[in-house]
Amino acid sequence: MAASNSVRVAAAQMTSFDDIDANFSTCSRLVKEAVSAGAKMLCFPENFSYVGGLSGDSLLIAEPLDGPIMQKYCSLAREYGIWLSLGGFPEKGHDDAHLRNTHVVIDDAGNIRSTYSKIHMFDVDVPGGAVYKESSFTEPGMDIAAVDSPIGRLGLTVCYDLRFPELYQQLRFHHDAQVILVPAAFTRVTGQAHWEILLRARAIETQCYIVASSQAGKHNEIRESYGETLIIDPWGTVVGRLPDRLSTGITIADIDFSLIDSVRAKMPIAKHRKPFDFWRPASE
Repeated sequence: MAASNSVRVAAAQMTSFDDIDANFSTCSRLVKEAVSAGAKMLCFPENFSYVGGLSGDSLLIAEPLDGPIMQKYCSLAREYGIWLSLGGFPEKGHDDAHLRNTHVVIDDAGNIRSTYSKIHMFDVDVPGGAVYKESSFTEPGMDIAAVDSPIGRLGLTVCYDLRFPELYQQLRFHHDAQVILVPAAFTRVTGQAHWEILLRARAIETQCYIVASSQAGKHNEIRESYGETLIIDPWGTVVGRLPDRLSTGITIADIDFSLIDSVRAKMPIAKHRKPFDFWRPASE
């Protein structure tokens, strides 16, 4: 039984395809599992609603947040009375050639509580893998987002953001995050090398829970995701992990608020850290 000072969260792992209805069906099944497990919130991976065959295919199905795709997910949250983190939704951009990679948080009444558009674009030549240029069809976001929820104060990020600790520092020390969400679709090569170690580092240096929901396995002939959905506590311990790195399913863990307080009290890095201004060179 979860202690009274804790609340249960679920993280989903799935393999999305270029079929919006099939992906929604998988998400619906995972929502039922999370509710049965007593979770107050379920976090989905990046691209939960759609993964196309070619880079930029998401432009073809990009919609505003009040469009039919997101509204179905709002209805799902309302029907089952659970909060949802929907990370990496192809939101229609300012023109037909661009979308926003948007992380949407929905409450248990089906209302959108917060949105965050991914700031860091994945323009990378993966060693031994493909070349990606997310900025060719995606508008980068400009704003940090944090929001209160039943599982604590959430900091919102998406996938490649994980490599930029400044964002996580801002979420913890300027926006009071207790739990940071990292929905992702890491490539197999980069995931194998860096996924878990970066997530654990972010948990340790922010003293936050990290909930990292991942796409897993082959989406099509050219696209494959690493998987390994994880929930990590503020001490850097993995407290939730699917038994199979490539399976579809959920892992659950209890967000223990007393543990957050204890770790932060015993190692008070918030008091010891230097403000950002400290590191600027003195003016001439």
